[in-house]
Parts: sequence; C-alpha cells; structure tokens
Amino acid sequence: MANQLEYKNHRIFEYELAGRKLTVETGKMAQLANGSVLVRYGDTAILATATASEKPRDGIDYMPLAVDYEERLYAVGKIPGSFMKREGRPSEKAVLTSRVIDRPIRPLFPKDLRNDIVLALTVLSVDQDNSPEIAAMLGASVALSISDIPWNGPIAGVFVGLVNGGIIINPTAAEREISELELTVAASKEKVVMIEAGANEIADGVMYDAIIKAHEAIKPLIDFINTIKSEIGKEKFAYESVSNDEYLYEQIKKTALEDIKYALDTDDKTIREERLSVIKNKLAESLAGEEDGESLYEESAVNECLYNIQKEIVRGWLLKEQKRVDGRKMDEIRPLAAEVALLPRVHGSGMFARGQTQVLTTATLAPISEQQKLDGLDEEEAKRYMHHYNFPAYSVGEARASRGAGRREIGHGALAERSLIPVLPSVEEFPYAIRTVSEVISSNGSTSQGAVCGSTLALMDAGVPIKRPVAGISCGLITEDGDENKWMTMVDIQGLEDFFGDMDFKVAGTHKGITSIQMDLKIDGLTPEIIKEALEVTRNGRLMILDEIMLKCIAEPRPDVSQYAPKMITMKVSIEKISEVIGPKGKVIQKIIADSGVVSIDIEDDGSIFIAAIDKNAAYKAQEMINLIVLDPEPGDIFKGRVTGILAGVGCFVEYLPGREGMVHISKLENRRVEKVEDVVKMGDEIEVMYVGVNPKGKVDLSKKDADNKRNARR
Repeated sequence: MANQLEYKNHRIFEYELAGRKLTVETGKMAQLANGSVLVRYGDTAILATATASEKPRDGIDYMPLAVDYEERLYAVGKIPGSFMKREGRPSEKAVLTSRVIDRPIRPLFPKDLRNDIVLALTVLSVDQDNSPEIAAMLGASVALSISDIPWNGPIAGVFVGLVNGGIIINPTAAEREISELELTVAASKEKVVMIEAGANEIADGVMYDAIIKAHEAIKPLIDFINTIKSEIGKEKFAYESVSNDEYLYEQIKKTALEDIKYALDTDDKTIREERLSVIKNKLAESLAGEEDGESLYEESAVNECLYNIQKEIVRGWLLKEQKRVDGRKMDEIRPLAAEVALLPRVHGSGMFARGQTQVLTTATLAPISEQQKLDGLDEEEAKRYMHHYNFPAYSVGEARASRGAGRREIGHGALAERSLIPVLPSVEEFPYAIRTVSEVISSNGSTSQGAVCGSTLALMDAGVPIKRPVAGISCGLITEDGDENKWMTMVDIQGLEDFFGDMDFKVAGTHKGITSIQMDLKIDGLTPEIIKEALEVTRNGRLMILDEIMLKCIAEPRPDVSQYAPKMITMKVSIEKISEVIGPKGKVIQKIIADSGVVSIDIEDDGSIFIAAIDKNAAYKAQEMINLIVLDPEPGDIFKGRVTGILAGVGCFVEYLPGREGMVHISKLENRRVEKVEDVVKMGDEIEVMYVGVNPKGKVDLSKKDADNKRNARR
C-alpha cells in the first residue's frame, strides 16, 4: 500500500459479537464530520457519520434529526437495474432500516435541541451472515457517542432468531432462513429502547424471553462503546436552548387552562379541534400588540406552550385520576366495527373501525408473474405479498395535496405486511400474487393496527385461505417525570394519548401467537416489568377484537375467489420440457395463450407452470395443451394432427402435438396405393395419425393408414 498521509488519530477497536469479529475504526475516513466510524462485522462494512449544523433552525418546535441508511449495490457486486444505472430513491428496506435506527436514537437527544442532526450510514460491503442493519445501528451509536453532538447514549442493537426452539443472537443467513422469529432489539445499559419484530405466531412468553436475552447480549456491547467514548470522545458542544418561554407559558395557562381542559374533554376529535381553534383565536387577540395588532410572540412559541399545557393536562388526568380523554377505562377498547364485501368489483374488501379511526382495505389477486421484483442488498429477489398503506390528508381533516408515500406510510405498510405473512397460504396451496391496499379514511390513533385488521377482513373476503385471522392493537404508557417506578399502561391509545404519552407499543397476532411488534418510545427506555405488562395488555385486546368483532363479521375465508379474480391452475413439467412448452421465440406458449383464451402462463425455472384465466375452462384447455406438448408418446398412440406441409411423391408433414411434427410417408396414407399425396390430404386438413416411432435419422414416423385401421377395428 502506497501512502504519504499520516493518520495521527487512527484507532481500531475490536469486540466479539455472537462469535464473530466486530471492528470499529476511527480517525481515518470522513474526518470532517462531527463523528465518523467504519464498522466491520465479518465482511460487512458500514461508514457511519454524524454531523450537526452550527445554529438551530428557526421557527420549528421539534428536534430535526435525519437518519439515512444508504444502500450501495456495489456492496453485493451488483449494478443497479434502473435506466440510469445508479442508485435512486431509497428502497423500502432502506427506509425501514432508517426508521428502525431513528426510533431508539431520537429520544436520547436533549428535548430543547433544534440544531439539524444528520446520520448518514453508507453500506460499503455486505456479508449476508452479518447484518448490515445491526452494523449500521452500532455505527450510528458510536459516531454520536464520540462526536461533540449532545446525546445521552450510547445504545446498541442485536438481531434475534428462534431456531428449533432455541433463541439465537445475530443468526447467520442459513439460520435466519429457518427462524420462526425476526426480532431487532435496541437498548441502553439499563433499559430496552426499541423493539421491532416479525414472528411465526410466537407465544407471548417466548417473545418476552427473546427480548430479555437480547438485552443481556447488548449490555457488554454498551461497555465496549463506552470504552471507545472514554478514549477518543469529544466534549459535547454548548447549544442554544429553545426551551419553553416560561412567562408566555404561565400567561396562557393562567388565562386559558380551564378552556383547554374543556376542549380536551370529549371523545370526538372534530369537536376537540373546533374548541382548540377558538382558544387559539382568543390567544392571538390577547397576545397582540396595541398598535399594529400583530402577535407579540412567534406562532411556533405559542403552539409549543399550548402543546405543553395539553400534555400536562392529559398526563395529569391519566396518572392522578386514571381518567382518559374520552372517558374510557384503562383496559377498555373504543367501539369497534367490521364490514366486508363493500366494493362489488374488487377481489376482496373490508373496513375496520375503532372509534374515529377507519381503515378501508382492498385485496387484489394476480398471476405469480406480477409479484414484486426486488433490487436490494439481501438475497431476496421477489415478494409475493405486498401491502400498501395510504394516509390522505382528509383523514385528519386537513386540506393538503398528496405527494406520494412518505417514510411513515412505507413503515406502516410494511408493519401490516409483516403481520399477515405468517398466516398466508404457500404458493403451492394458493398460486397467486397478493396485494392489499389500506386507505386510512379517518384517523384518530393506531391506524397501522387498523390496517392489520382491515387486511385480514379483505383477504378472507377475497377467498385467500389464511391459516388464522390476525388482529392488531396498541398499548400506551405514562410515567411520572420519567420515574420507572411510577407508571401505568392503557390499551388502544387514541391520537392525544399517543402525542402526549411515552410509548406506542403495537402488537399484532392470532389466537395462537404474535406475528409482529413495533415499539415507539419518547422516554429513555422500558423496564422488563413494563414490557411484560404491555404484552399482556395487547394480547387481551387482540383476542377481544378477533372474537367479538372480526370473526362475527366473517368467520372463515370464502370458499372461492371472486368471479372477477383470475382462476389459477398449477402444474409441473420436467426441466427438459420447458423449452418445448415455450417454443422458439415463445411461439408455442403464445399460441397456447391465444388458442385457449387464458390471461397468462408463467413458467418457473424448476418446471412449475402457473396458468391464469378468468374462465377456469380456458385454464383447463391450456393445461391439456401443455400436457400434450410434454407427453412422451409410445408407438401405437393415436393423435389428431394438422397437415403442415406436403412433399410431392413422398408424403406429408403433420403437427401431431403442439410444436411437434412427424412425416406420414405416402405408403402410410391409405390401405391402397396412392399416386399423389394431394389425392388423400391437403394443407391444413385435420387427420388422425398413429405414432410409429423415431427412425434412424432421428425423425418421427407417423401413419394415417394404421390409425384408420385401429379406429375401424374398434367399430
């Protein structure tokens, strides 16, 4: 290696994680960032950088953090498949990974920090046995810890699998393939800060044990990061605090506290918003200057004070009075409703409502060829089940044009998709590509879990033979000033309880067990006691939703798919016969589609064939035509063929099977002497022929005469 540069601050730190080497390298790459590290886990390599703006952003009431997990296809030796041949917008997997890393990191920043913070996590190399997502989370934590950016970390994360009943930390690719669990846990030394899971109907107790075991694996990893921080960490910079204006806060509280309490005390979100709007207008008048009538305070400062007063009221009601905004008990779910078959022409539809939250989901069935093709860093190349989630502005009463799916929509869609995958039938049982779309038509909390319930209804209405119905529910948390010994949970949180609470713990599952978890936190973590109670609360909630609402709406999947859905037939041929079914330049299969009237015929490399048709009789006809093509005829077999060519004085060519021709010699046309072939057959005639065999020249010999004799003998 030729090198004229001297990296004076170059350091390498090593750790063994789940039996594999983890290396953190600093002081060599991206040294102009506030903090940067190169993380190697096996042959996986991630460059993690943390940067911050010098000054706070004006006019905002939140901490502006951006986490960008940036996939580079060269990391797995691929060239992007797009026309431009370069990476474009982040893949769905990249967006989901960014969200998984954002959630545990965000609550640990100072609440009054308004400087822009950007975490760029660039995937440079991928070893499928060592998760780049986990390496990126660790890289983000180390980069922030050693930087001068104020942050109350570190955190660390691990991936957990369940193989043959055993809990495994950071399973290999082969182990993940057979794992019943895909669990990501992030934690500090003391508490769990993030849980994201997909599971094959795992029991609550097993899930709890996996979470606790993950935390135990994380604790020494935190010590490792703290060692790096103590050796090379920078002093945190002083920032301009934009905390609450205490004088303004007290003035608003003094004049409007009772009005705000009255505004909040209703189960109708529309009424609440109307009442709060009146309060805001009154405040604008009371805070205006005498001369110009303009407010003496910035709107963002007034809004932040109003937000904090509402938060204080709602949290006080919950903790001190066990009172919820809509009057429910802590373990009480809002009124529920479920409907199916709302839309006549779609393949399946269902609407699920919980209070003022309404989600309308449709299911579409299509040939396997319409499954989504993936161009990412892992080994998955396609997915058969797709769930998309839309959150239009009208669902919260806002007038805002749609700009496509954002990170939140992608995340909620993926959560519902993950929740349903464990109960879907296999391709062999149900040979369809499946898409569900959840339209949030009214929102007042927990729409992602409404999408889970709506998707179950739509799939059952579409005739998809799912193993068991899936329901989702959320659990909230309130702590007293962050005291881990003073807390309470509540089931089915609505919007205000989500905004002003400390947790949104979403769990989906069946009667048998959990299929997904997603946990969002606003505090520094959860104790094992809180996690255990959240799992119990959500289990009771989902079972109630399944038994009291969903199964009473539709008890089991419909026995048949919609008349408007394609009808599917599957068959399998030997790999050697695939080329015969397709034919030169696809001519044979195109002819089968045209002659049978099917929608499509898809052929896999293993010889699996999927025939899609609106009319099932057309599918059977195509199946019969394919069976004839792949048939290995025996001497004496009779076929009805078509004359495709005439060779004067010699004989005629007959297509006796689709795409296969043989010769009927002139002596084999009739039981008498034939002078001219045209005296017996003409081009295009349909005749019966007997398969004689393959002659020494490798050509197929046929006989019309022997076929006639065999037919006459049967008479």
